[in-house]
Amino acid sequence: MAQPSHDSQRQTHLNVELPSDLDAVYANIALITHSPSEVIIDFGRVLPNVPKAKVHARIILTPMNAKLLYQALGENLDKFEAKLGKIQTVHDGFEEQRPIGFQKPA
Repeated sequence: MAQPSHDSQRQTHLNVELPSDLDAVYANIALITHSPSEVIIDFGRVLPNVPKAKVHARIILTPMNAKLLYQALGENLDKFEAKLGKIQTVHDGFEEQRPIGFQKPA
């Protein structure tokens, strides 16, 4: 099996500007839709005893960038769990009074 070239393994240094007035957005629900050319993720909040959610941010990605985000998120969660322990979800038996948040579709 051929080894990848060093050019493909080279990391690019990127300066990322984080504006000082950038507002953080808390989300406990995500709605994900897609077309052949885009993956759209709407982030919102559901509050206890409120039967309505409000979307606060929409991110539109190419399918390739969505997959790269998926891989990067998985790698980061693996590192998190290696350091701090397994994250419990409703699918692992974690129970809340009313499960709200990110869930797999039925």
